[in-house]
Amino acid sequence: MDERQLRILRELGELGSVTAVAEALLVTPSAISQQLRLLQRSIPVPLTERHGRRLVLTDAGQALAGAAVEVETALARARGAVEEFVGKADGEVSVAAFHSAGSAFFPPLLRAFNGPGSPRLALADEDVPQEDFPRLTREYDLVLAHRLDHAPPWPGTVTVTTLLREPLDVALPVGHPLAGKRRLTPRDVADEPWITVHDGFPVMATIEAIAAAAGRRLRLVHRINEFAVVAEAVAAGGGIALMPRWTMRPHPALVLRPIDGVQARRHIDALCRPERTARTAVRTVLAELRRAAGTIKDGDAGEPAPATA
Repeated sequence: MDERQLRILRELGELGSVTAVAEALLVTPSAISQQLRLLQRSIPVPLTERHGRRLVLTDAGQALAGAAVEVETALARARGAVEEFVGKADGEVSVAAFHSAGSAFFPPLLRAFNGPGSPRLALADEDVPQEDFPRLTREYDLVLAHRLDHAPPWPGTVTVTTLLREPLDVALPVGHPLAGKRRLTPRDVADEPWITVHDGFPVMATIEAIAAAAGRRLRLVHRINEFAVVAEAVAAGGGIALMPRWTMRPHPALVLRPIDGVQARRHIDALCRPERTARTAVRTVLAELRRAAGTIKDGDAGEPAPATA
């Protein structure tokens, strides 16, 4: 049995005929009769009987019709609870982000939603390979994920909002011989020691593209995923690295230089399950992420400036 069948039974008890029920529910009498037959199949005793040309409820039918009132009341309460939850502007919203996105986006979110009536944030860091980001949408309302420009798109099971298309630049110590060049090529950097991410993480594909463009393998000396740690390692002379242009704070001992000849850009996307955006609080946080992305990008003057003597 389902809610519609129970409602038809209830209306039949009150209105007294299939025709009257059909008119009340704006369907055909045959559709009403079909639903009553389907309901009767799930009940071991007769629910209706003929009194002349009229179809009336048996005692069992009247008992079930009475229960139908309780069912409709409970469902109405449940729908009301869901509507209240969906429309609640100060509901909890969980947001996960990989490290550099968390560093860039979490502070503006916390500043934006620190007053009464605001969404309540539950923030978490999640550093996973690219293919694992969509799975995180089971646990979090919004997931900040990154993928390279030419990487396969996210699966159709998640809703995607692109926040940034961020260039990846080569990070060098201030006194490095290449720091005086405005732009670099794969051949410029092919013989340098490299600090890069672990296998399976998005930036690694750009490292491989640089090697392919240079025509030789790069020397990978350190594997570090956290860009803040990478920045310190580069500054200490541990090698050069790819660094996001906008989401990392400038380091006084580093310069960033664009690299030509390869696609060195990543998407920062907000992923979520489609049903999560039905909630007012989730939509509010997503709108703030978009605003924050504009601020993060506008805070950069464009390409990194050339080094000065």
